[in-house]
Amino acid sequence: MIKKIDLSRRENAIKVFNIQIPSYMVEAEIIGSYEIPPLKDTIDTLQQCGEIFFGYYLEEELCGAISIKVDHDEIDIHRLIVHPNHFKKGIAQMLLNYIESEFEVGTIKVGTGSKNTPAIRFYKKNGFQKTKEVLIREELSLTFFEKKF
Repeated sequence: MIKKIDLSRRENAIKVFNIQIPSYMVEAEIIGSYEIPPLKDTIDTLQQCGEIFFGYYLEEELCGAISIKVDHDEIDIHRLIVHPNHFKKGIAQMLLNYIESEFEVGTIKVGTGSKNTPAIRFYKKNGFQKTKEVLIREELSLTFFEKKF
């Protein structure tokens, strides 16, 4: 089941944090950099991020989450995270599908590490087009995608 997560409740922020860190650790290993901003989050910074969170629950367990910011007819996906124990179960796909079906928008934007081939493959499979690549430093770049409706 997918439902909105109220991050003002600390226990919910802790649950998201406990998925976010292991999920981004996997990405850090893939891209060869642990300088991913979500790895520097705390419970407090997570609660103050200003993003709207939705979670995928298996019974009462939070297994994955997506966070977005909405600006007029655009959605910016800030996080799409799944706990590594729940990889390869279609959770990221269900969360993306949920956002696409629940919001009337013209464009969805997202960015990921350029070396994160599983994420890049996922977004391309879902109709996202590469818009740009930004070099952060010699060994680290980000690729940005968007999908128009």
